[in-house]
Amino acid sequence: MPFNIGAPELIIILVIALLVLGPGKLPEVGQALGKSIREFRKASMDIQESVKVETTPLPPQAASAQAAPAASAAPAPEQAPVAGAGQSSDTRA
Repeated sequence: MPFNIGAPELIIILVIALLVLGPGKLPEVGQALGKSIREFRKASMDIQESVKVETTPLPPQAASAQAAPAASAAPAPEQAPVAGAGQSSDTRA
């Protein structure tokens, strides 16, 4: 737990909440807080499941079949020679 809240601190927080909200509103606030936390956890789990990437390796035949079209589809660009590269600017012989 990142906040290091122990039992005494938690009791103090609950007593302050009881004094501020009163005994009638405290159960309603607790219920609403519980629902909010539950919905947040559900939403975060849904996002994690939708983003999860399958990490099972491909069989050897499928891996080589997919690698061949990918290599031929995008050939490596050839570099054009730069004008004057390797030549000196001095024209004296």
